[in-house]
Amino acid sequence: MAIHHVAHAPAGLDGIAALIGRTPLLEVHYESGGRPRRLYAKYEQRNMTGSIKDRMALWVLRRGYATGELRPGDEIAEATSGNTGISIAAMGRALGHPVRIYMPDWMSRERVSLIRSFGAEVVPVSKEQGGFLGSIRLAGEYATSATERRVFLPRQFDNPANAEAHERTTGPEILSQLGAVGLRPSAFVAGVGTGGTVMGVGRCLRGANPDVRVHPLEPANSPTLRTGYKVGSHRIQGISDEFIPSIVRLDELDPVVDVWDGDAILMAQALGRVGLAVGISSGANFLGADRLLDELGDDAVVVTVFADSNKKYLSTDLCREEPSKEGYRTQGIRLRGWGTIGCEPCCGRAACGGAS
Repeated sequence: MAIHHVAHAPAGLDGIAALIGRTPLLEVHYESGGRPRRLYAKYEQRNMTGSIKDRMALWVLRRGYATGELRPGDEIAEATSGNTGISIAAMGRALGHPVRIYMPDWMSRERVSLIRSFGAEVVPVSKEQGGFLGSIRLAGEYATSATERRVFLPRQFDNPANAEAHERTTGPEILSQLGAVGLRPSAFVAGVGTGGTVMGVGRCLRGANPDVRVHPLEPANSPTLRTGYKVGSHRIQGISDEFIPSIVRLDELDPVVDVWDGDAILMAQALGRVGLAVGISSGANFLGADRLLDELGDDAVVVTVFADSNKKYLSTDLCREEPSKEGYRTQGIRLRGWGTIGCEPCCGRAACGGAS
């Protein structure tokens, strides 16, 4: 779906769009079990608020304006585990909207502080109130109860514009960047929070090559995708949020890849020591990509995303000593270096988050 300019879209939307997308593709060189390998990862902390969720938030807001569901001055209310709330808060306030964010009360304090720093209201939701599912319910009830104001619900877990953002921006950038160095992707893997990244990128890559493998990733500690409901607990904030979102179509995807949260923390710490200051889910995605290279061969072109930076996890176990356990993949991984493949402007505005 092409997203067009409409009369009631704020002029500032195009300025925000200029700060989103066109992120570098990293080529990370390392050894796994003594074998030389490389994998590719989109470096998404280069977006406006420092995460991949900026892409989705921009697309959802632009589509809201285009359909008339969102109008200037409307309040925006959303349930989130953090990064989407930060994106919605920054963009919503920049465009003149009051913003109200519902979030489980066990998320990192950096997330809460960042949302409030943009002038948005944070409503913490306890486990007794329903945790993440409770956050979604309360946001919906708040919008329904509004009688003297309009409230727009982005509904990130159900909104097709979420996956569409990655089908139209992240995916084309990956194809363009790999193509610039004469490569084609063999597989893509990404952790599932809303599922928008893996579904959207997967559809784009398979549109170019139906044989590309597309794998969702989740914590081994809490296998929501495998069970269909919340089980166990984990420390990879932003993925495995207690349920399978409606935009996730497991029948369109290859088998689930799982990673232990402690292993993901150790991998994110290792990436930080070579200058790639990424969050815990990025460590998980690295390990998921490495596992696919076990199956596809050391020379396969496996792509993932480094979704955000370490700055939102400074109060978490990412910045504490994490014990290594038997079976962790990080024990056999040695990072050797990395480079970047840029995203050229010639790929076009529609493929980089702009209007078409």
